[in-house]
This record gives sequence, C-alpha cells and structure tokens, in this order.
Amino acid sequence: MTLAPAVPRTAAELGLAEQFSAAADAAASPARAAAFRRFEAVGLPTRRVESWHYTDLRNALAKAAPAAGPPDDAALAAAKARLAALPPVAASRLTLVDGFFIAALSDAPPAGVALAPSPPAPPAPSDDPMLALNLALAPDGLAASVAAGAEPPPIEIVHCFSGEGARAVYSRLAIAVAAGARATFVERFVGAGAAAQRQASTWIDVGAGGGLAHVALIEDAPQLHVESQILRLAERASVDAFGLIAGGALARRQIFARLDGAAARIGLAGLGLLDGSRHADTTLEVVHGAPRGESREFYRHIVADQANGVFQGKVIVKPGAQKTDGAMKSQAILLSPEATMNAKPELEIFADDVVCGHGATIGALDAEQLFYLQARGLARPEAEAMLLEAFAAEAISRVADPGLAEALLELTRRWLTGRARERQT
Repeated sequence: MTLAPAVPRTAAELGLAEQFSAAADAAASPARAAAFRRFEAVGLPTRRVESWHYTDLRNALAKAAPAAGPPDDAALAAAKARLAALPPVAASRLTLVDGFFIAALSDAPPAGVALAPSPPAPPAPSDDPMLALNLALAPDGLAASVAAGAEPPPIEIVHCFSGEGARAVYSRLAIAVAAGARATFVERFVGAGAAAQRQASTWIDVGAGGGLAHVALIEDAPQLHVESQILRLAERASVDAFGLIAGGALARRQIFARLDGAAARIGLAGLGLLDGSRHADTTLEVVHGAPRGESREFYRHIVADQANGVFQGKVIVKPGAQKTDGAMKSQAILLSPEATMNAKPELEIFADDVVCGHGATIGALDAEQLFYLQARGLARPEAEAMLLEAFAAEAISRVADPGLAEALLELTRRWLTGRARERQT
C-alpha cells in the first residue's frame, strides 16, 4: 500500500494553531477544542474542497494576522468616533468592537428584545473548515432574543474594527425570533483596513410562525472577510435576507439554511459590487426538510476591472419534503475583458412532487441601450452608471423596508459614481 504524503501546514495554518493554543479559554473548552480539530483535519480550504472550488483560501492567505483581544480604552475611543460618523439605518444600535459586545456604545434594546452573551453554538450544520475555525476562536459575542409575539422596531448591529494594521477579529452573533414574533436586524461591517482579517458567524433561529428580515452590509476594506450565516426555520416561519458586498479584497459570504418545519419560507438575495482585483464569493445551501416549503434565491453581481465574482447555490429537497417550491437565479454584468464570474447553481431533489428551477446569466451592458443614452448627451461613464443602477436596484427591491432599501441604493450610487469619476480622469 502506498500512503499519500501528508500535506505540510502553511505558515497561516501554523499561526492559527498557535493562536488557539494561546487562547486559554478556547483551549480549555471541549467544544472549542473539537471544533479546532475539525478545522485542522482539513486546514484552510483549497479548490479541492467542492464548496470552495472557486476560492483557494489556502493559497490566498499567506499569514494569519494576530488575534485581536478585548478592546482597550484607545480602541473603544476609536470605535466611538467611527460610530459617531456612521449614520444609523435603524431605530436602535448595538455594537460589537473587535468581536466583543460593548454595552456602553450600544442603545438599550427595544421592548420585547433581550440581550445576553452568545450561548454555546449548536452542532455545526456543515463540515466547513472556516465555520469550525470560527467556533473554535470567536469570543462569546452577543445573543439577541425576540419574545413571542413581539414586533420591535428595526435593530442595527455594527461590527466595528477598531484599529489599523494586521489583526484578526472573530465574532459570533445569535438571533432568536420566538413564535409569532416579527423582527428586522441589520448587520454592518465597518472600520477594517487593508491588513485586517475578519471571520464572523451569525446563528439565526426563527420559531413557528415567526418572521425575520435580515440585511448584511460589508462596507469596509479588509484583506479577508469570511462570514457564515446559519439559519433554522420552524413551521410557517419566514426569512427574507439580503447581503451587499461592497468591500474587501477577498470576501466570502456562506449561508447554510434549513427549513425544518412545514410551510416554512425563505428568500435570499444579494448584490456584489466588485472592482480592482477584488474577489467576492457567495455560497449557499438551502435544505428543505419538511413539506410545502418555499425558497427563492436572487443574486446579482457587477464585476469590473480584474475582479472575480463567485456564486454557488445548492438547494436540497429531502425525502418527504413534498410540495416544495424553489427557484434560484444568478445574474452578472462584466464591465471589462479581464473581469470574471463563476456561477454554479445546483438542485438535489429526493422527492417527487416539487416545483424547482434555477438559472444563471453572465453578460455585458446592452450596446443599444448605451448608444441611446449617449445619443441624448450622456457621457459613456454616466450612461453606464445609469444602467448599472437599474440592474442593482432590482436586487435591492427584495428589501421590503423602504429606508433600508434607499440606504442600499445610496451606497450603490456612491460606488458607481466613484467608478465613473475614475474613468473620466
């Protein structure tokens, strides 16, 4: 028998092992130790890991930045100044600085919402190595629970990176919406610079008949942003979630959703705005485990320069999940010959009474539409921006809250305006 040689660990993997060994609380926890063993068994994912086929993190991450500890007075002062300059998009704001919940920089939660340290995470729904790494290294974070029947005003949760230089932040957030409750949460990632590394996880549980609207915004520019979203929906629960990727050299949003109760419904949507040599990856898995479930996935990307976009979506219909209704669509516009987009929608169906479909399109701006606008006096960059805003707006229209949708459109306009100005100079 010939044994395959062991793959040597990279400098980044060795650094992560040292971080775990140095974190006394993490190393002393059996659950965290088990999670880190799961990470070590695979290491940083490569193209050989199917769900990471288009994002070779092992090759991209040369060195693991040192982990940020609890924020000191200087870090809190920097975070306070940054928050003061950040217009709110919801009625109340909760703040995590470098992964730690800071009550002094947060509003009191509205009636019907209780806050506590994030509880130990349940068993991971996936063997994803980066989710395992987050479970091993993230501090306790924050748990927000919405009481049964409550309908609080929207809540903004700001993940603030406090400092400059090479540092890594791990965070964990839990959101529980009890039976019959309705809530809106907005997660914003701000403050990270070009040497920052971030790994965040959000665990969402929606009880019977409950409803959640969730928006995630990547607004800063870290070297690495890996965000895992884990959702579980009970009977008749509904979730509408939207993600906007507007920053980060390498950003990955991965979503693991389980519709465990009958007649549960989920809508996932997003928009990627990519320029330069940035790489953005949205990978999702939706599992229908009960009858009469409904899922909708709708993602759009605008990819310019030498940027690279990725969309991987998989919908799994388990045996017995009859009457499932699923539809998935990915659309992308490439703005240069060097821009690339990889789209891989998938269906795995093990029930015989379902309606499911998927589609993906990748193309360029319509030349006739551009000519029409230019013939009416618009410069080409302005004409492009107008068409691209309309393309992006259809994705953003999945956000039901008018104020939130307008904030997303304004962020998109700023990105498009900046790109148009660069092209005119």
